[in-house]
Formats: sequence, C-alpha cells, structure tokens
Amino acid sequence: MTLAAPGPPPASDFSSARPAAWLMALLFSLILAICTGPGLLDAQPRSHPFGGSPSRVRVVGGDHRCEGRVEVQQDGKWGTVCDDGWDKNDAAVVCRELGCGAVKRAISGTSFGPLTQEDQKIFIQEFKCSGMEESLSQCEREDFFDCTHEEDAGVVCGFPQTVRLVDGPKPCQGRVEVKHQGEWGSVCKASWSFAAAKVVCRQLGCGRAILTRKCCNKATQGQGPIWLRKASCSGKEISLQDCPSGVWEKSNCTHDDDMWVECEDPFELQLVGGDDRCSGRLEVLHKGEWGTVCDDGWGEEADQVVCRQLSCGDPLSPSAKFRRRFGPGVGRIWLDDVACSGKERSLEQCPHRFWGQHDCSHTEDVAVVCAGKSWGREFMGMAWGEGRDGVSHQAGHLLDTYFKGYK
Repeated sequence: MTLAAPGPPPASDFSSARPAAWLMALLFSLILAICTGPGLLDAQPRSHPFGGSPSRVRVVGGDHRCEGRVEVQQDGKWGTVCDDGWDKNDAAVVCRELGCGAVKRAISGTSFGPLTQEDQKIFIQEFKCSGMEESLSQCEREDFFDCTHEEDAGVVCGFPQTVRLVDGPKPCQGRVEVKHQGEWGSVCKASWSFAAAKVVCRQLGCGRAILTRKCCNKATQGQGPIWLRKASCSGKEISLQDCPSGVWEKSNCTHDDDMWVECEDPFELQLVGGDDRCSGRLEVLHKGEWGTVCDDGWGEEADQVVCRQLSCGDPLSPSAKFRRRFGPGVGRIWLDDVACSGKERSLEQCPHRFWGQHDCSHTEDVAVVCAGKSWGREFMGMAWGEGRDGVSHQAGHLLDTYFKGYK
C-alpha cells in the first residue's frame, strides 16, 4: 500500500466556514515571515553540549577576578553569552569553574561597563545548566541568536578570602596574611613592595595604599607559617595571586620580617534627598565624614561612574534645574574638578583636586539621577530604543513627561 503526501482538500471544502488546518498553517507562516523578516523560518535553535574546539571561560570588567561579564573562548577568540534564561544554576557553574566559591548573583553583564572590544561576538544564546556541572562545557547550549550586547550575561561569585590584614586598628590596616592549603600564614619582606601593598588594598576593597613596612612587635607578630617569600607585583593586578611569585611554601624568613600594610578606608558614596537610593545629592565619605562634590567640570561621564558604582543602572542626566530640586548640602565639600572618562569603576579613580580643596559653595553641589531598579532594565532598554520600536516611543514619552518643567 502506497501512502501519498496529503494535498489540499477538494474544492468543495473551501466553502466550509472553518478554514482547513493546512491553510491556517500556511497563512500563519506567511504572516510570521512578513512580521519578523527573513531568516527566522530557516533558523532553528540547536541544543547540544558546548563542545567542538577547546574552550575556556572568564569574567571581565569587575572589581576582582570573580565578578564580571561572562565570556567564553572558541577557536582562540573571546565572545559573550546572552542572558536568555541566565540564572543562578548557570552562574554557579562559572563560579565553580573559575575556583571562585559560591555564586552570589546572576546579573546583567551591562553592570560591568562597555565592551573593551566593540566588535566582539555573542557566541552563546543560552546555557542550560543544572548547577552541578564542573564547567560550562558540560552544559547544553542554544545557538539561536537574537541578542545584542545589552543582553550579555554577568556573574558575581563569592571570591573566597585569600588575603587579609590582621591585628590592626582598622579593617584596612594590619599585618598581611595569605591563605594557602587552608592555612593562614605571614608574608616575608623579601621582594615585597609598595606595588604589592596596592594590590592587597584593591583586593580587600579598601581605598588606596598609604604605606607598607616591616613589622611587628612580639605581641602582634605572626605565629603560623610564612607562606609567601617573594611577590613581584606591578601594582595593577586584581589579586595577590596574580602577581609573579616564588614557590608558595614555608620559607626561611622569620616573623621579624612580617609585612604591614595600611590602606585608606573604603571609598563610599551615597545619593541623598531623592525618592530612593539611586537619585539625589552626591555625597562621599572621607576620614569618617560625609561631604559633597562640587559641579565644576562635572559631566555625563561622571554620572555614568556614580550610577555604575552604586549598581543603579544607567544615568538619566537631567538638566541642572532638575538636579537643584535635591537641595544644597551642609558641612564639608570634599571634591572639586572631577574629570571622569566614564570607564572608571569608582569615582575615586577619576582625576580630581586634593581632598577638601575647592573654590565652591553648596549651591554648586552635584546631584545625580540614575535609572534605578524601579525603572527596570527592560524599561530602560525600551526608553533608549533597543530594537523594540513599538514601545520605545512610549517609554521615551514617559521620560519626557517625568522631566517636564525641569528643562
């Protein structure tokens, strides 16, 4: 018995009130093709293990090696991962593969600034991990691309503590200890430098390094092993483990050679006087005292740095009249002539006058308005026209309405 392919129904069937199923399917396909443009009907998602050429994973753009935008390597080139379906299961695998401890958050890669390579490709549409895999190469992936770099995936891992400052008067001052093979030990003065101290301060999230010296008296000397005898840092490394060093082993140094480091207190800032923490007058903490920032030289690039540092999304950069609604500050004016490029991870990294030097009054205090969580990433994407043209005009209109009367 020969089975023939189904054909169109007899002509008499077209008089039926309900269209035939095959005709409805054809009509739907035509409408879909017209609405979406070429390429959709012949492109199909492919779900398969992340195999093929040798691959690696890294995270970039964060404050340390265990947070940032997720990138994978294929055929010797690095590319990003779309955040479709990106969740803690996927992020947990990245943290495990990098030796970065437990996952803290699976977030958008846009939180970590613009791409360093504008032509970088998006390699993976979606990972489908259970969370138990040892590496992303063991997860299934989908290669059906309809993403932009506004949808890059990011991750924040726990970053197990491997360096600390102990026996000091403050958290950012003390004798240097490093963790090796599960045991804390001191650092020897041999080949230790101020550059290494800068790395320690950065790794601990403290401010700039102030000094490093040999220490200590008998009461504050280390008691355990002396792990690190040599650390040849340039001062630009993210962590002490990134510095070229001698073999990590118990050395022949004595605790008379233990090293001490002092960093500035962590650089903190806040926005006050607004409806939430993502809008208001800018204040920075210095020497335990909050003070304002003068608007001399302040621009949209500085807004970008503040919003990024506070994890408050994109800056809205309203007019000067709108910014004045948050009122003047009182007390110290800490910073003036702040000149950011927009790429800095912290306002402290922007060139500025020495702390407390200015020629301003509080009528010139800086205020910043960021998109904030309440606006939502999707809303902001539509507001700036990220391909959803049918809604972008509406979102833009809402922003115009919000700022009406302040221009």
